[in-house]
Amino acid sequence: MPTLRVIGPGRAGRSLAFALERAGWGVDGLLGRRDNVTGAAAGVDLLVIATPDNAIAVVAASVEPVPTTVVVHLAGSLGLGALAPHRRRAAVHPLVALPDAEIGARRLVGAWFAVAGDPMADDIVAALEGRSFTVADDDRAVYHAAAAVASNHLVVLLAQVERLAAEAGVPMEAYLDLVRATVDNVARLGAEAALTGPAARGDEATIRRHLDALGAEERPLYEAMAAEARRLAACR
Repeated sequence: MPTLRVIGPGRAGRSLAFALERAGWGVDGLLGRRDNVTGAAAGVDLLVIATPDNAIAVVAASVEPVPTTVVVHLAGSLGLGALAPHRRRAAVHPLVALPDAEIGARRLVGAWFAVAGDPMADDIVAALEGRSFTVADDDRAVYHAAAAVASNHLVVLLAQVERLAAEAGVPMEAYLDLVRATVDNVARLGAEAALTGPAARGDEATIRRHLDALGAEERPLYEAMAAEARRLAACR
């Protein structure tokens, strides 16, 4: 089985290390910011750079290249150029939220991955029984922006739901069931056909009642989303 070493023992790095170790790969250490990483590529098949995105290029440049070792980063928005001067390089971005290493290791099994570069990227995905798609360097920023919208922005919207639900005295779980059904509708019908609600049917009076009922701090997000709902409805 292949062996790997990880630079960056945060949530992503440890999640991948734990998941691959459980899949039978050998893990030869996790290196942090106080460790000397010059020789980190020596003696392993795979070196994973799991640092914050803005540090990847600096860290990669500080590692002495080993011709047989694949160097991979986990960043969604960066291309393979961030791993210069290494000859064998790859990008493997797990399209899944990793809140901590233990949960992350479980979620990586069967997950979707955006891959590029060396074929070992496909070996990683196969070891985790995952699914993959290739994203070219020029498309990675847009790909990652979509991931941020799908996960981070959704959390922001649900935080507003949580606040308004508490104000109305309604259990949050009731709204979460609505969210789950809506996601199922999008999966089955596509976003345009799945859109319902006052903006979709042109009911501006209801939107105005909503805005009148909301506190000033809640209105901008609602107004922005209502404007996008109108735009999507106009595409029908």
